[in-house]
Order: sequence, then structure tokens, then C-alpha cells
Amino acid sequence: MDDLKQNKIREIAQELDCGNDCYYNSKTEEIIAIPNSLDLYDEEELEELFGDVYEKINHKNSDYIKFEVLESFESFKIMEHFTEQIPDPRFKWKLEDILQRKKPFQNFKNSIDNSDYRQDWFDFKQSELEKIVKLRYQRAKDCE
Repeated sequence: MDDLKQNKIREIAQELDCGNDCYYNSKTEEIIAIPNSLDLYDEEELEELFGDVYEKINHKNSDYIKFEVLESFESFKIMEHFTEQIPDPRFKWKLEDILQRKKPFQNFKNSIDNSDYRQDWFDFKQSELEKIVKLRYQRAKDCE
């Protein structure tokens, strides 16, 4: 199968948003999600924690495509793009100001959570993550 189905794109995007790296097998359509913080463990600990899964995704001839959690600058860009499309000038200015100050992620989240734009943010972020998943998948397929 060459194309990544929409439900798989959505699932991978949601896992990335939760801080998990994803491994997708395009032959079986299996998705394996593993916390991004695995670099804190050595290989022996990873074997113990994830056993067969770790072996499966690290096999040299693996059929898995890895989707890594977004870098902070990528997440920041999504917040900027969301802010640009806010129709309320006061709230837009507030978010722009937040993005220029200390702790932009925390303060952005707090402002969004207490606004009328909360669901719009979730929908926008999910859509952007899905675009990123599609792009990364296409790049991986082009490199095969």
C-alpha cells in the first residue's frame, strides 16, 4: 500500500501531539507509539521495557517509517499560524504578545484554554499535524 489512509494519519498525528514517536508499517498498517523520551534509557533498558516492539522497529531491514515528535520550533510555528487567522483583533494581539514573551507554550495554552477559541485551536493543531504527517510520509516514501 503506497498511500497512508486518513484514519492512520489522524492516529499518528494524535500520538505525536501526546509526545510519542510513531512507527508505521505500510505493509501491515501497524502503528507503534513509543514515548519520545527514550533517549534517557540505554539499549538494555529499552529491550526490557519494550521487548519485541523495540526489536521490530530497530531491525535493519525494518518496514517501519518513523514519525518523530515535533521540534519546539515546529510547534511554535503552528501557534503563530493559528494566531494569524484569529478574527478578534484583541485576542490576536494578546496571543502575539504571548508568543514574544517568556514561556510562550505555557501561556499560549492557558490563554487558549480560557477562550472561545479552544476548540478552534484543537482543530487547527490537529489539521496542521496531519499535514506534517502526510509530508513526512511522502518524504520517507520518496527516499525508498
